[in-house]
Amino acid sequence: MEVSHEIEGYEGRLADLVIEVRDTLRRRWKTVVLITAAIFAAGVGLVSTMTPQYVATARVQIDPSRNPLAKNDAGTDQTLSPEAIETEVSVIGSPDAARRVVQKLNLKNDPELVKGVIEQAGFTMTASEKELAVANVLLSKLAVGRDKLTYIIDIDFKSRDPVKAARVANAFAENYLETKVSNKAGTARSQVEWFKARLEKLGQEVREADAKVAQYRAAAGIVGGVPGVAGGGTIADVRVAPLSGAIAATESQAAAATAQLSTAQQQAARGGLDAVTEVRNSAVVGELRRQRAELLRSIGEIQARYGEKHPESVRVRGQLESVDRQIREEGERVLGSLRANAQAAQAQAASLRRSMDALEAERAQDTRAAVLADSLERESTAKRAEYDRLSQMLLESTQAAQNSIAQAEIVGRAEAPSKPSSPNKPLLYALSLLVGLTVGAGTIAAQEMMVTGMRSSADIEAKLGIPLLAAVPRVGKNVSPADLLIEKPTSLFAESMRIARASILGVRSDRPSRIIAITSALPGEGKTTTALSFARTLAIGNARTLLLECDVRRAALKPIVGHAYGDGPGIVEVLHGEATLDEAIRPSEIKNLDQMLVSQPYYSPEDLFGGDDMRTLLARLSQKYERIVLDLPPLIGLADGRFLAVLADATVMIVKWDETPVNAAVAAIQSLRSDGVNAIGAIFTMVDTQAEAMGGLYYSKKYSNYYQNK
Repeated sequence: MEVSHEIEGYEGRLADLVIEVRDTLRRRWKTVVLITAAIFAAGVGLVSTMTPQYVATARVQIDPSRNPLAKNDAGTDQTLSPEAIETEVSVIGSPDAARRVVQKLNLKNDPELVKGVIEQAGFTMTASEKELAVANVLLSKLAVGRDKLTYIIDIDFKSRDPVKAARVANAFAENYLETKVSNKAGTARSQVEWFKARLEKLGQEVREADAKVAQYRAAAGIVGGVPGVAGGGTIADVRVAPLSGAIAATESQAAAATAQLSTAQQQAARGGLDAVTEVRNSAVVGELRRQRAELLRSIGEIQARYGEKHPESVRVRGQLESVDRQIREEGERVLGSLRANAQAAQAQAASLRRSMDALEAERAQDTRAAVLADSLERESTAKRAEYDRLSQMLLESTQAAQNSIAQAEIVGRAEAPSKPSSPNKPLLYALSLLVGLTVGAGTIAAQEMMVTGMRSSADIEAKLGIPLLAAVPRVGKNVSPADLLIEKPTSLFAESMRIARASILGVRSDRPSRIIAITSALPGEGKTTTALSFARTLAIGNARTLLLECDVRRAALKPIVGHAYGDGPGIVEVLHGEATLDEAIRPSEIKNLDQMLVSQPYYSPEDLFGGDDMRTLLARLSQKYERIVLDLPPLIGLADGRFLAVLADATVMIVKWDETPVNAAVAAIQSLRSDGVNAIGAIFTMVDTQAEAMGGLYYSKKYSNYYQNK
């Protein structure tokens, strides 16, 4: 649920923002259009003055496979690293390349390139300096780059002459190919001479090293190519391997025989000769044990039949003792055999070890000779490898010196372009329009941020602390709002006045306000027009009404009412006692509406409304009229309005929508409150019909059938 509320809140804020932007654009679209048009016109004018530039492109492919020597050790074609390709790009766009192109095409006096060069230098240039300066200008118009991840390099040159652009681009490509061929051949020839001299000297060193190795091997008795001896060795080295194998086998046998003897001795010590495994496994002992078992069976039967002293019993016991003696003798013989085997194996192993010690002594003597021989062999091998490598390099350099094949080719020659590449007028026009719209939007955004007025009922309640009674819409410039009540009584303006009447008087009020003062914080907020319109609305509603103009310094109502009022005394003359009420009050063209206006602007330092005369006048008028509408002067800067507001039953503050400064409105309300005035609310005037205050936030279109504005 919390997530749902958050989403709804976000959507509500987004809708408010969209509507606020829409309202801002509707109010200030002229500013946006004016700024956009001005910037767009300036952009069009600037673009039209730009000189068209043409770009021609030559394409060069770098191909190492075109060089027959460009093979690696595996025999496959070499590849170029990104660093190597970028190096070639730098070579194509180098200052030396530019100077050669200037010389080849004779561009030293080209107007496009020379223009401004000499003037900027500030001194007379030599031919070489001028050529270098033109080359630098040429490079500023050149763009060289790799085409994505390919071996193709694009050479772009920009000029106001399409033919010249193509000539220069092709010249840079051709210069690159010529430079690669000539430089490679010259370098190869120099390398050939050096390789030849070096090989001659190195060949003599290799021969001397080989001879020294052979002589030393023969003297030291070092053999080569002996099976089982890697890289050869001495005679002692040849004998070591078989002897080591024999020693290992013999020592293994001796260890096994010794272990077997030790086990037999331990078994004999624990259980006698009969417990020895070899004795138990002996075939002779097995046969003797069988015979003994038969004798034991026989002696039992004979003794039972004849007795122990019978000659047959004596004979059988003698045979049993003889068999037991033979078993002991056979066990001792087996144990002696194990002892003899162990001693023989140990003796043989000791003999082989003494032979190995003697051979090691001989081998140690030969080690120094072998090490020196290996050193000589490595030196000879290294010189031979260097000789082979230089021989291969000599062959390659010789072939490169005779080879005129370049490792690059022109795969696309530049042609004179038919259309300029810059300026891109459609794009620049679009950018000018976009910049204009951006600046216009920024301007109205800044204007909106500088606005100090109020726009909604929430603003009125939060900042002034009073309710919003009604919102009066803006009407056309040539339309009189007060006359609109008569001409179109069902219009939105007329309905807003009826809403104000309902808010001020109340729908069910037992004691409705009789004297209603209408004032504002500052001049020009629609106070007088609202007072006249409100008075006419009351009269149309069958209320006996008097419109009393109290803004004597401005006297704005008489020009609005016009000839319908006529000439004669007004409220100033009545308060001075110079005219009666009957002379000052005039009927209007609206039934039930009388008017007492100011005949002409009146300026005086006197306290015209501060005494009892005005209070008495209002008391007399209240007996005659149901409603009295007072058009008060502004509150800020004038004192008359505050004296009059105290005398009214209800005071209404007029606030011009989106313009009345908040500080001024707050100061006016505070002054009324300090005087104890019954400030019942505020009325917005001149409101945008699509604004939130008029219901335009969500509902304005739904009320279209309720009004007759046309």
